[in-house]
Amino acid sequence: MANHRPTFYVTTPIYYVNDAPHIGHAYTTLACDVLARFKRLDGFDVLFLTGTDEHGQKVEKSALNAGVAPQSYCDSVSKLFRDLTGALDVSNDDFIRTTEARHVRASQALWRAIAARQSPAGRPNIYLGKYAGWYAIRDEAFYDEGELTLGADGRRRAPSGAEVEWVEEPSYFFRLSDWQQVLLDFYEKNPEAVLPATRRNEVTSFVRQGLQDLSISRTTFTWGIPVPDAPGHVIYVWLDALTNYITAAGYPDVDGGFARRWPADLHMVGKDILRFHAVYWPAFLMAAGLEPAKRVFAHGWWTNEGQKISKSLGNVIDPYQLIEQYGLDPVRYFLMREVPFGQDGDLSRAAMVRRRNVDLANDLGNLAQRVLGFIAKNCGAAIPKRQPFTEADQALTAAAASLLGRVRREIDQQSFHRALEVVWQVVAEANRYVDAQAPWALRKTDPVRMEAVLYVLCDLLRRLGIVLQPFMPQAMELWLDQLAVERDARDFGAYDRVLVSGINLPTPKPIFPRLVEDALQAKAPS
Repeated sequence: MANHRPTFYVTTPIYYVNDAPHIGHAYTTLACDVLARFKRLDGFDVLFLTGTDEHGQKVEKSALNAGVAPQSYCDSVSKLFRDLTGALDVSNDDFIRTTEARHVRASQALWRAIAARQSPAGRPNIYLGKYAGWYAIRDEAFYDEGELTLGADGRRRAPSGAEVEWVEEPSYFFRLSDWQQVLLDFYEKNPEAVLPATRRNEVTSFVRQGLQDLSISRTTFTWGIPVPDAPGHVIYVWLDALTNYITAAGYPDVDGGFARRWPADLHMVGKDILRFHAVYWPAFLMAAGLEPAKRVFAHGWWTNEGQKISKSLGNVIDPYQLIEQYGLDPVRYFLMREVPFGQDGDLSRAAMVRRRNVDLANDLGNLAQRVLGFIAKNCGAAIPKRQPFTEADQALTAAAASLLGRVRREIDQQSFHRALEVVWQVVAEANRYVDAQAPWALRKTDPVRMEAVLYVLCDLLRRLGIVLQPFMPQAMELWLDQLAVERDARDFGAYDRVLVSGINLPTPKPIFPRLVEDALQAKAPS
């Protein structure tokens, strides 16, 4: 049967297997998970992709240092990334590895498609030459002399701080210089193809300065995908890695699934790899006769208690430790709420505790406890009767009814922090409503009015639970269970359903207990 639902295709970068996963990987993946979950609830046919990038000189070198074969090395590190998706309760539909046969096939097909066509200047897109220049193995990237700085040790370093070495070898080149104007036209026609706006400005500025042709094959090592019909050459790791996004969509079989899925709706990346995704990747795709992705969003970096995170400082943040200390859904909430998405932010213990205790335990959790606890004692533990609404009831109900649309607008701009701010405005409004209506006083003076107030609050809690599922899926499952919401009434299609009175409710339990300092100390890593 044909699937007529609109599609939504979102990708994380595929993570390079040179190290264990850290908070940066968790952050990118969680943002994509929130988006994927939101779109599924909103009726979309979602493909959410993550995975690992397993070729290149750095991997070959790391495997050699570890005394194992490159494939064995990749297998063990890739598993760490796959395990992290489970620990974060991530709902990815596919996990791709660049060592898979489907990806080798797609990469070689893309190479052939690019090679078979001409550049906008009417020249072959790919030509054989000789590369001589500076290369950073750590970044798997080439740099111009003008981009380098001298370190204290007198060695040249890339903008990332990675050491560079002089490389000379035969290489195939992609005629990137011929794609400059096409790229600029693409950005102008699609102003939201690169976000946030500051990053788009960086990208257009870089392209306007002029583009150099790009070396896209290597001959000095063998751990990579062979270039078709060119013995001794392997495909440059970034061309290989970027191809994963079309591999998972079904390329090179361009009919059927691929035609429905491509172009991708969103590539989520860290700001350090923006150039590869917003300049090289659309140029490769257009050169192969394919459409570029609709959007690349580059987010910021985290610091740890105000300090730059680095292995040398020993302050790398382990996602598993964060989850152990603060709980999975509070960590998910914190990462999406604390910082304007797209900017850099600081991960501090004080901020984590504040978000958990103030936002989740006090504002949100206490609202549910007050309402459900009161219903359990005074309404026979069942959803109260719907009564005629007052102006105050109508105002809160209208705020709840409009909430989903407001959150959707923010999510569609990847403004996760604003989406949560919008929710919390309604939470604050609900808490003020409880205080103003005082159902505990109405119990004695006007029990019918008390029921009306509690009905309005019950419906609001149901809507909050539905809209917060993408951010805190496990907590909101319990939340909706406590409101006796049927499993098939939890998507956004059920958001405006009328709440049915008289349904029995289970005994309420706190979902976000406060964190006390003693408990935190006990859980803190030694």
